[in-house]
Amino acid sequence: MRKEKSIRKEKIIKEIELPEGTSASANDYALLVKGPKGEAKREFKLRNVSIKTDDKKIILESKSGAKEDKKIIGSLAAHIKNMVRGSQQKHVYTLKICSGHFPMNVGASNNKLTVKNFLGEKVPRVLQLKEGADVKVEGDLIYVESANKEIAGQVSADIEQLTRRPGYDTRIFQDGIYIINKDGKELK
Repeated sequence: MRKEKSIRKEKIIKEIELPEGTSASANDYALLVKGPKGEAKREFKLRNVSIKTDDKKIILESKSGAKEDKKIIGSLAAHIKNMVRGSQQKHVYTLKICSGHFPMNVGASNNKLTVKNFLGEKVPRVLQLKEGADVKVEGDLIYVESANKEIAGQVSADIEQLTRRPGYDTRIFQDGIYIINKDGKELK
């Protein structure tokens, strides 16, 4: 006679501590984290995982102990840690303006980034910036700051794509704007 194992999966609970000066509030599927440098808001639409807040904790809890739920909770914890870090100190991306053939003129104002005289073009290239991102142009560097890491990364990628020239050999035509630092990680 064989004994049958009773497989009982327990709930998975993960707690994320909030640093001093940071508060969080959760309702249904949205989480808002406020800190001294700004606030980050994100919607999480998951039916198996619930998000709750305590005084100084964010609690992630799954209804079952399935392997998929464990993976989802790990991903949510990483996103929430980025939100907490962004509310404490903003996420900063650095881009470099490279103009070898024609001097480029780059300026940011009124939620728009304008690139004039890119490879001798007469019509300036204009990018509408996303809400929540601060863009500063200092010399040949562009700084993108945001409390939300996804917004900072997307705005940086949009700026890089603004000066993209498909069909040109990048070893010869190196003009453009390129990301050199992604939130503290140097790119080569």
